[in-house]
Amino acid sequence: MLEVKNLCKSYKEFKLKNVSFTVEKGYITGFIGANGAGKTTTLKSLLNIVHADSGDIKFFGKDLYESENEIKQEIGFMFGAVDYYSRHKVKTIVDIYKRFFNTWKEELFSDLLKRFSINPDKKVAELSQGMRVKLGIALALSHDAKLIILDEPTSGLDPIAREELLDVFSDIIQDGEKSILFSTHITSDLDKCADYIIFIKNGEIIASTTKDELLESHLVVRGAGDALQKEQAGKIIGLKKHSFGFSGLIKKDDLSLFSGIETEKPNLEDIMVYYNREG
Repeated sequence: MLEVKNLCKSYKEFKLKNVSFTVEKGYITGFIGANGAGKTTTLKSLLNIVHADSGDIKFFGKDLYESENEIKQEIGFMFGAVDYYSRHKVKTIVDIYKRFFNTWKEELFSDLLKRFSINPDKKVAELSQGMRVKLGIALALSHDAKLIILDEPTSGLDPIAREELLDVFSDIIQDGEKSILFSTHITSDLDKCADYIIFIKNGEIIASTTKDELLESHLVVRGAGDALQKEQAGKIIGLKKHSFGFSGLIKKDDLSLFSGIETEKPNLEDIMVYYNREG
C-alpha cells in the first residue's frame, strides 16, 4: 500500500532523519511517538502538504510526486476536526467536498452520519469538538479510498465514541483490500485494534513491526534498588530509580541477566514511555 524510504525534512530545531517504513494491505497500522517526535510532519510529507527535503514515497507502487493527483483519489485523510466554514451546514460542506473525488459514495457517507449521530442540517459551529472529529472521519472514509491516513483521529472523543470509531476501522479492513494508518497518543486504542506499529522518536523510526512482535520482544522489570547490578542497569531501557527500587524496560533477549527479578508483559504505553526516558 505504502512504501517510504529515507524520508528527510529539516527545520531549524527539528529533523526527520531517514524515515523508512511500509504499510501493508488489509491491516491497521498505528503510528506512535511523543508530541514533537515527527508524526504529523511525516504524515503531511506523505501527502506533499509538507515538502520533504529528500526520500522516496510510493503509494500502490506509484511515485507520489509523479502521480500525486491519481494517488490522492485513492487516499482518505484527516488532520484534526472539521473547523472550516463553521457557519455553513454540514450538507453544504459535503456538497463542495465530494466534487473533488471521482468515487464518492453517497450512501456510505449517509450511513456514517447516522452511525455518528451527525445531523447534516446543523451548522459546523453547532457541533461539539467530538462531532467535528467524527465529521472529518466520515469525509475521509466516503470516497472508497484504499488507504486511510488519519492524524490523532480519536483525540477529543469520549471512550464510547472512540470504541465506536475503532469498530468502524475494523469494518473497513474486513475485505482485506483496504488499510488504515493513524497516529495517536492514546496507545490503548492501538492495543485494541492495531496489527502493525511504527514508533518514531526525535525524528527517527526506532521500530516498525507487528504489534505482537514489538510487545513480545520486550518486558517490564521491577525490583528493589539493592538488587540492581551494574551490568543489569546497562541493559535497562528508560531506567527509573525511586525510593522503593527501580523499574524499566528490557529486551527479551536479555532476560537471562535478570534472574530472580520481577518481570511482566508491557503494553504499548509502557514501550513508548520507557523508550522516551532513554536519552
